[in-house]
Amino acid sequence: MAKAKKRQAMGRGLSALLPTEENLGKGKVEGRVLEVPLSQIETNPFQPRTQFNPETLQELASSIAALGVIQPITIRRMGAEKYQLVSGERRFRASQSLNLETIPAFIRVANDKESLEMALVENIQRDDLDPIEIALSYDRLINEINLTQEEMSKRVGKKRSTVTNYLRLLNLDPIIQSGIRDGFISMGHGRALLAVEDPKEQLNLYKKIVATGMSVRETEQAVKPKKETPTTTIEDYTAKHIDAFSDFFGAAVQTTVDKKGGGKIIISFGSEKEFQTIRKKLKS
Repeated sequence: MAKAKKRQAMGRGLSALLPTEENLGKGKVEGRVLEVPLSQIETNPFQPRTQFNPETLQELASSIAALGVIQPITIRRMGAEKYQLVSGERRFRASQSLNLETIPAFIRVANDKESLEMALVENIQRDDLDPIEIALSYDRLINEINLTQEEMSKRVGKKRSTVTNYLRLLNLDPIIQSGIRDGFISMGHGRALLAVEDPKEQLNLYKKIVATGMSVRETEQAVKPKKETPTTTIEDYTAKHIDAFSDFFGAAVQTTVDKKGGGKIIISFGSEKEFQTIRKKLKS
C-alpha cells in the first residue's frame, strides 16, 4: 500500500512533495516553494514575451500531465491570497489548459522594478525568444531599470557587442521587425539591412529577400556600396594643333584621345578634288 502511494506521488511530479500555504501558515511563505492555487495568480504585466506557440504549449501540457510541473514557477505576493507571476508563464498557461487547481511556485519578495528585472533577465536566458523580443527586453532593462549596456551584459552573461547588435535591430522599420519575429528573415538579414540608410530602399530590399529567398551573404553583398571605377582624365594635347592641321590640309580636322593617350585624326573632305588635294599634301 505504501509503495502504491509513493508511485502515485511521483506521477504527480514535484507538486506531490510540496506543502500548501494552508498547512504552513500565512505570512510564512516568502522564500519557500509551495502549492499555490492557479486562481490566485495573475499574469505578469512586465512579461517580455508576447507570443506563445500553441504547439509547444500543447507539448508542455502533455509533459506536465504525465510528469507534473518539474520546475516551479516564480511569483510574488500582491495581497491576501493574491499573487503575480514573475517567471514561468508557459508552465502557468499549460497548467491552466489542463484545468489543474494548483501549481508549485517559489514565492519571492519583490517590488515592481525587481519583478521586471527578474522577468526580463530570466526570459532573455531562454532559447525560444525571437531576436526582437530579446532586443525589447534589453531596451527595457536599459530604460526602465536604468542599467548601462556594460552592466546589462554582466547581468545577462552576454558580450556587450552582442547586446549592441540586438539593440540595433530596433532601428529597423517595424515591418522588418515583424518579419524577423515571424521568421521570414533572420537576425543576420536584419543586421545587413541596417547598412541601408534610406527607409524606402531598406523596405524594398526586405521585400526582395522574402520574395526571392536571398541568403544573408547575398544580402550583405547587395547592401555593399558599389565601387566606382576611377575615371582617368587625359589632357587633350591635340586641341591646340587643330587649327594648324586644318590650315595645312585646307579641310576640317577632328581629333579624339582615348584613356591611354592614343587617338585618331579625322580629315573631312567634300569632293574628290578636295580628297586629291589632301592626298598630295600627305605625299609631299
